[in-house]
Formats: sequence, structure tokens, C-alpha cells
Amino acid sequence: MRVIDGLGRGPTRREVLHTIGMIGGAATLYQMMTVMGHAAESQFTGPPNLSGARPGATVLVLGAGLAGMLAAYELGKAGYTVRILEYNNRPGGRNWSLYGGDTYTELGGATQKVGFAQGNYLNPGPWRIPYHHRTILHYCKAFGVALEPFIQLNHQALVHSSKAFGGKPQRYRELSSDFEGNVAELLGKAIDNKGLDSVMTAEDRDKLKMALREWGLLDKDMRYVKGRPSRRRGYERPPGGGVNAAPIPNEPFAFKDVMDSGIWRTVAQHMQTDHQTTMFQPVGGMGMIGKAFGRQVADKVRFGAKVTKIDQDAKGVTVTYTDVASGTVETATADYCVCTIPLGILSQIDVTASDALLNAIAAVPYSNSVKVGLEMKTRFWEEDEAIYGGISYTDQEIAQISYPSGGMHSSGPGVILGAYTFGPASYKFAGMTPEERVATALEQGAVFHPGKYKEQFSNGVAVAWSRVPFTLGCCAQWNEATRKQHYQTLCAVDNRLVLAGEHASYIGCWMEGALLSSLDAITRLHKRALEA
Repeated sequence: MRVIDGLGRGPTRREVLHTIGMIGGAATLYQMMTVMGHAAESQFTGPPNLSGARPGATVLVLGAGLAGMLAAYELGKAGYTVRILEYNNRPGGRNWSLYGGDTYTELGGATQKVGFAQGNYLNPGPWRIPYHHRTILHYCKAFGVALEPFIQLNHQALVHSSKAFGGKPQRYRELSSDFEGNVAELLGKAIDNKGLDSVMTAEDRDKLKMALREWGLLDKDMRYVKGRPSRRRGYERPPGGGVNAAPIPNEPFAFKDVMDSGIWRTVAQHMQTDHQTTMFQPVGGMGMIGKAFGRQVADKVRFGAKVTKIDQDAKGVTVTYTDVASGTVETATADYCVCTIPLGILSQIDVTASDALLNAIAAVPYSNSVKVGLEMKTRFWEEDEAIYGGISYTDQEIAQISYPSGGMHSSGPGVILGAYTFGPASYKFAGMTPEERVATALEQGAVFHPGKYKEQFSNGVAVAWSRVPFTLGCCAQWNEATRKQHYQTLCAVDNRLVLAGEHASYIGCWMEGALLSSLDAITRLHKRALEA
């Protein structure tokens, strides 16, 4: 028995998790918590079983995003009479794609006419679906949304750091191989120097050395040197056929240069549970999901309805709204209300609710994000560099570019996600005109493909979420303190009103969170209705 802190016992689960969190960070900790049964990727077990609805019971749903449409769909199946009020003239909310011919006007009045070729698109909001987001996958299948693989990790993609390699981008496969190989060599030296004797048996040390040799592609002397690493990082001359078929290994980078590149951040991102393979995207754009949900509730939606007041009493709910096209003020009444309006908008609406709920609504800020879509005349990244899908990363403000996962190996034009910014950079981009955002993305992205990027550019579109009229932000940003104080209140049924959306979930910023929140909200609202 190993002695810990002078006691004759092994480490507790809490101690193990604390150590893992200190060494590996939050992502590693979450993965280990999942293994130990303390966390789950998605709590979906199937559609809700709502039965026994009172004849004639009515529900108003505010917002035709995914959360709102799912609520209306399932409540309608249960026997409720449901109406949806939606500000936009389309279903989907943040689930949205911009296609050629579309027009988009942001807060402030800047209008963009999308010039993409037929079939090309930009997903301003969600753009990928993890394999374990079972709710969205279930309803995609149920509603006939065709899916295809989304390429998150591409070893042939590029990593750029202005602080390494003279600012020249390098292949992900080369940097990741050299990072892992050098780390393996350092761990091997720690074993030989008896650095792990206090925590490992001799047998375990031998097994670890064998594992490190294979993981890091070390030589027989536990060194990361030219030769074996080419199996992972690539060759100076790849294997061929005929006389000159023998491959020539290439030279690993200096470890200092590898560290300066910051490659571990990129490696860590792909290891997170919500970025692991397999990931999916709808064929033809993420907006296909919003359209499919919209077809299920087409007879229930009133588009162009801007909600200005939500009033409730012991008898029911009355919602005041303005017809966007005509300016006419109207009202709608129901027994109950499911509100999926983003909190940044809802906090500006006159709502009759408890002080606790109003405080919760006002307590949660929203992040900003900017996406820029750049249509290129040819798919030169495939033709010239064999990059098929995936993401290239940079320490510039654009943060990353993503190559399209659809239409691979075709000859026509393609749309690159030319920027995906968060934090201060996103607000800097939001302060630019759409044309300036496109130009900046083009300038910074050219570092990956000099001589092609600007030359092959055709047209672009840019969406800053802080300027999107129907959300005023990207997604809700809880912290530990606000969750502790306000989360349960935000999710609770307040008399005849209940909120739903990604902001009422622990899977924020994902469609899965919005859908799970919706199912939970309507289940509790249904129970309240039966008890009334």
C-alpha cells in the first residue's frame, strides 16, 4: 500500500481529480470526471413523454430558434395549442447560413449583399456538431437533415506564430510530432534519472519507457532524432515507386522553436471533448437544421413580430408585440409562455416576473464573436497543398481560418472561414465596417497562402454578433459566481413563464444546450399545467 501524506491509504478521487486539474487543465479534468462518472457529455435520453394535456390549453413560444421550435413541436404533439412569435422573417435564430443572393443588415444599418456562388455559404453561428450531442443528432435524423463529416483536425493544416520560424507557418503534423517527441524524451530522461521512483514501480517504469518510445517515436536510446519521427511529421522525400522510391526522412525542428510556436494550445483544443472526432455538419449549410425545424412548426409561427412586453397574472400570459413591417401593435394571450429570447434582448423588454428572475436575466452578459467568409475562385488549398478541410491557426487577430468540409475535390469556388474572433479582437472587428473586416481578414490570412490568398479572392461577408439585431451578442457567458446565484432561478418556472435556450444550460454556446434546456423547460411547465 502506498503512503500518502503519512497515512496508509491511496489517493481519494477528489485528490486525483485535483492533481489532474492542476497538471492538465480544465479540459483534461472534465475528461477524467466523465470517466469517473462525475460529468456527462449530453443528458439526452429521448423525446419527452408529455401526456394528459388539458383540452384547450394554450402556450405562447417567444422565439423561433431551435429551442423555441422544439418546445412548440413537442408541446403540439402533447395536445397544446401553440403559437410562436419570431422577430426575424425566417426560422432558426442563431442557426443560420448566408447564401449567395441573401441580404443581411446589422445594427447600425450596414447592409451586405452576399455574392457567393450557388451552393456556397457562411455559417455565422454554429458550424459543427460533436458526435455526443445526441439531442441535435436525434432531431436531425427525425426531421430529415442530411449530415456529413466536419473536419476539425487536419494534420496537413498550418500553425502560424509571429514569434517562431521567422513568422512562417508550419504544418500541424510537424509541430505536434516534434512537441510530443521532445516531451517523450524529457519524460524518458526523468525515468532514467530516478525522477519518478517515488510514484512508480520498476515494472511500471519499464512499461512507461516502452510506451514513450512508441508515442514519441524515440530511437533505441530514447532520443527524439531524425529518422522515426518522419512516420508522423512527414518526409523530405516521401516513399515512391521505382528506382528512387526510398523515402528520405526530414529534420525535426529545434525544440525551442516548437515551444515558441505555441503548438500545445492547438493540440489541446483538438483534445477537448467537444472538438473530438467524429464531428458533423449539415449538407448545404447549418441553416438546413433551422429550415427543417421550421417545417415542423410552419403553421404555428408568426414572423416579423417584435416582442415589447410580457405580462402575466394568475389567469394567463399576455404578450405585446409590434409587426416589424407595418409598425402595428398587437397582443397575443395564452395560458403559459415559453420564452427563448436571448437575455441581452429580454433584459430590455418589460417583463412581469419575480424580482429574482429579473435579476437573473440582467446578470448574464453575452460574448462577442466575428466570422468572416471569404469566397475563393478555386480551391487552391486542396489543389496546391492537399489540405482537405480542417483549421489553420494564427496568433493574429483573425485567430484561425477553416477550410470547407463540403464539396471537397471539386473544381469550383469555395468559401474559407477567414476569421473567427473572440475577446478584444472581436470588438475591434465589430467596430469596423463589413468591408474593412473582410479586407483585414484577407490581409492576415494571406500569411498561410502567400501568392494565392489575395489573388484568388472573389467576395466576402462578415458578421459581428454584437451587432446582430436579434441577439446583440454571441452566447451567454456564465461564471461560477453568477451560476451559483442565478442559474436555478433562471431555469425555474415563474408563475406561468419559463425560459429556455443555451443560456439556461451547462452546454452554453452549443445547439445541444439550447435543445436540452427546451426539453427540460417544457417538461416542468407541463407538470405545472397538470397541477394547476
